[in-house]
Parts: sequence; structure tokens; C-alpha cells
Amino acid sequence: MAIKKLSAEKLKHYEEIILKELRESGAYIENLNKDQSIGARESSGDLSSYSYHQADQGSDTNLMEQNVMMMEGTRDKIRLLNDAMRRIADETYGVCEMCGEYIQETRLEVIPYATYCVSCKEKSEDKKRRQKR
Repeated sequence: MAIKKLSAEKLKHYEEIILKELRESGAYIENLNKDQSIGARESSGDLSSYSYHQADQGSDTNLMEQNVMMMEGTRDKIRLLNDAMRRIADETYGVCEMCGEYIQETRLEVIPYATYCVSCKEKSEDKKRRQKR
């Protein structure tokens, strides 16, 4: 079986997409870090010396937890994007890791860090669902 590769032109196109996603993800994490470091009271504009209500504390805690979860998801995405950059460098990008066929270009445009074609991803998800039962 011949080893499949995307053309240099296509690899460059996807590299640009991935670099853009990396910049956006990095900026997103940086903004979340700034918001977290400011603190809940300052970011809400409440600098008064009045007592802080428990409901406000609960809302602020919930918001901070959501921000942490979003940050973790974004860090995972950055790891996947960096893996995709490695695959571009070794020219294995765009080829399904399961079946060896090309990953659909429409899929790579939306999920540039995809490692499986749609068919294999569906099979993988079905297998995970069956294992959870």
C-alpha cells in the first residue's frame, strides 16, 4: 500500500488554519487568566465595603469553575493542534489514523486537528457508546 500524503500546497493551507487556531486559543486562555487574576468582586465592579451576599459568592464561584473548565478544554485543543502541526511536519497530516484514507477536506476545515475520517470517527464513537452500556 502506497503512503498517502497531502500536497505541499494543502499542507501549507492547513498549517495556516492551525496557526490561526493556536493564536486564538492562546489569546482566549490569556484573557481567562486575566479575568481569574482580577477576582470576582473587581471584575463585577463591586468594590463597595458592604457585605458580600452568599448568592453572589455562589454565582461568582460557579462562573470561575466554568472558566477553569473552558480553560482546560482550550488547553486540550492546543495540545491537539500542536499534534496536528507535528503531523504536518512529518507529512502524515490529513490521513486517517485508522483506515489510512484521506480525511475529508470539509472536516479538516472545521476540525483541523482531526485524526480520523468521518466514517472511522463514527465507528470509534459507536464503540465507546457500546462499552459504556
